[in-house]
Amino acid sequence: MKERSAFIIFLLVFGISMTAAAQKRYPAKSADEAFDKCQYTTAIERYEKAFKKNKKSTNERDRISCRIGDCYRLTGQTKRAEPYYHRIIKSNYVQQHPEVYLNFAEVLKMNEKIDEAITYFDIYSQAAPSDNRGRVGAEGARRIKEWMDNPSKYELTLIKKINSRESDFGVAFTSNNFNEIIFSSTREGSTGKEIDGITGTDFSDFFVSKIDRKGDWSTPVLADENENINTKGSEGSPFMNAAFNKLYFTRCPNDPKRKCGCQIMSSSKSGRNWGPAEIVKIRGVDSLDIVGHPTLTSDELTLIFSADRKGGKGGKDLWISVREYKTDDFKRPVNMGDKINTKGNEMYPFLRNDSTLYFSSDGHLGMGGLDVFVSYLDKDGNWSEPQNLKSPINSTYDDFAITFHPTEERGFISSNRSLTRANNKDNIYYFYEPPIIFTLSGTVKDEKTLQYVPDANVKLIGTDGTNVSTRTNDKGFFLFSESQINKNTTYELIIDKNNYLSTTATETTIGVEFSRDFKKEINLQPIPEEPIVLPDILYDFAQWDLKEQYQDSLQGLIETLEVNPTITIELASHTDNRGSVEANDILSQKRAQSVVDYLILRGIDPLRLTAKGYGERKPRKLEKTVTAAGYTFKQGTILTEAFINGLPNEDVQEAAHQLNRRTDFRILSKDFVPRELAEGDFNVNIDLNPNDNTISYTTNKEGLETFRVIVEQYTETFVYDKSSKFYVSLNKALEMLKKGEINKDNFKTDDINKTLSAGSIANNAVIRLNSVTIAGKTVENIEVIVIHNLKYDWTIGDGTLSKFGKVSFNRKNNTLTIK
Repeated sequence: MKERSAFIIFLLVFGISMTAAAQKRYPAKSADEAFDKCQYTTAIERYEKAFKKNKKSTNERDRISCRIGDCYRLTGQTKRAEPYYHRIIKSNYVQQHPEVYLNFAEVLKMNEKIDEAITYFDIYSQAAPSDNRGRVGAEGARRIKEWMDNPSKYELTLIKKINSRESDFGVAFTSNNFNEIIFSSTREGSTGKEIDGITGTDFSDFFVSKIDRKGDWSTPVLADENENINTKGSEGSPFMNAAFNKLYFTRCPNDPKRKCGCQIMSSSKSGRNWGPAEIVKIRGVDSLDIVGHPTLTSDELTLIFSADRKGGKGGKDLWISVREYKTDDFKRPVNMGDKINTKGNEMYPFLRNDSTLYFSSDGHLGMGGLDVFVSYLDKDGNWSEPQNLKSPINSTYDDFAITFHPTEERGFISSNRSLTRANNKDNIYYFYEPPIIFTLSGTVKDEKTLQYVPDANVKLIGTDGTNVSTRTNDKGFFLFSESQINKNTTYELIIDKNNYLSTTATETTIGVEFSRDFKKEINLQPIPEEPIVLPDILYDFAQWDLKEQYQDSLQGLIETLEVNPTITIELASHTDNRGSVEANDILSQKRAQSVVDYLILRGIDPLRLTAKGYGERKPRKLEKTVTAAGYTFKQGTILTEAFINGLPNEDVQEAAHQLNRRTDFRILSKDFVPRELAEGDFNVNIDLNPNDNTISYTTNKEGLETFRVIVEQYTETFVYDKSSKFYVSLNKALEMLKKGEINKDNFKTDDINKTLSAGSIANNAVIRLNSVTIAGKTVENIEVIVIHNLKYDWTIGDGTLSKFGKVSFNRKNNTLTIK
């Protein structure tokens, strides 16, 4: 048989709004008397006998069935209560007393029959539209799965060494080192030797237990054998003051001549001894009233408690009372108002740090039975809307009497849920917030090949000042450990690798309440050799203005330039082939200028920009298939004048012309040194109809031509020696190794250990470079020889230059042209 403590029943019973006085007929009269005294165990036995004897009155039999259901429900035996409610749910009695629907729905919800519970909550709402408990109950039932799937941050553990086979509930810390607790229990060994007619068990007394350094709890013992705080009645709901020298609690006396009642008591502590308990005097509250569940502010001048008083909202409410000095009586209580109190029961308040109120309620939006809620006091003295603490603090059963450590996210809660015990009696659970641990890991892949990118540098920058780096392994994997990822922080990841555009990603732990392993999948874009057409920058015929709707198309380029501050680019603008060559040259120049002006306006250094207007001289080669004006232009199509003229109609031809009117960019180098922009330094010369295959050169003191070349996306100076092979100095090769521009895979060798050694490279070692660009011409996989005593960093002769095309030097203009 499943019993509840008399202590919780005393305060719950007055929440019943059933018509109790109706039809007290023999032989149910004695059962009704026991019911009115809260002696539900006795009442059940008497009602069952009365039911068997009553053969005539259907309405009375239905009333008795309802009362038996109430007795089982109020003692927490919801599975036994259900069939009694179910028997009468369609009777005339229920039509006269619709609150049976509400009680039945609550029982069904606590028995985890959620859909049926919602049905009867809705029926009650229809029968009693002015009472929102039906609506709130149905909504709470619908939220159960959501709250269980998305639990709160706490973890819950049943404390087996503290709990007994009987009811154990209500905990308070008794010392400032928080290693001892006091709690209530109906276990054997309590002070009173009589059996409680309410529960059929012993009366509840206070017990204490201590935890040792190993985390083990001692066997609970009576807190007081002098009957100062423990008596023949029931004691519970302990609350210790901030100094840990005074206990406030509730006492429900065992007086057979008196109707059930409870009072708030206090007892001073000296060492391990408790002084005589005294009634806490509250004006307007006498010894016959039923009050309990005290909690106080740290100065003990404000008291919050639970009671069913005139002027309340229905059921048990929370009331607040104040006094000027600790020796004074508390003033007349004030109801805490609609935000806290409902037509249901609000009980077991716990005030934490004077500004956070926890309490249990069956009237707010909950999972079933009593749920724990929290409300916060603002600077104006107003309490916030109560929030349900959700699973696992709450369940579909009664969850109550929460107690917190004052500074740590841990404490105790009582519940009659069935985690490990079959009898569903009240048990004490320990809860805590586990340490929140975050990690951040991911993989980096090549955007084009989707292959892993090894040895990429991954930098982590946090709003909390974090600035750490790691590198990807051969599987492209990187990891930042729990010591590097903190709570309430936003992080930026910057991923960089030679011959790739740098990219960024963000992650945040702000608002994340649970441990989590953040994972990122990042693709790096190889630095392209071919120009990249900027999306959606289209111009009207013969116009060059950068339309407002196309400015967003430059955002991706701006972000690329911001994330990669060392790259320089060439912007090229093109026209279609209509109009004169001269007019198209000027038009393309103006279009290039409009893009440059916008980039500079957005903070891009002009020295990073080279702009060229090609007019109509470079028809577009489509990088992918495009459909426009109902016509499909296949990938690889070159939009020459002859091709366009051969298209089927003017609309399609106009679409092709528009595709030719474009602006694109290509990366020139990646070794620009960022600088502070100088005032007025915002001009970029636009080359008109540039000759891309011609560059300037200078002559050194030995009379050899030197010119700028792009090697692996970095700018280098080559020295031309007609008869020389392609050489690189040892120092320059080692510098490239150190910077990561080349690695061991670039060496053409049968034994890399002989070719590479710590701090050196073998003389005549051959390096295969990915790309070298001279005068706009690029050769890939070109080989260069390492020479230890080479005078210059780079030397190149005719044999290698011929691989780029036909080379000619103009000695008059100091230019080199490759055709």
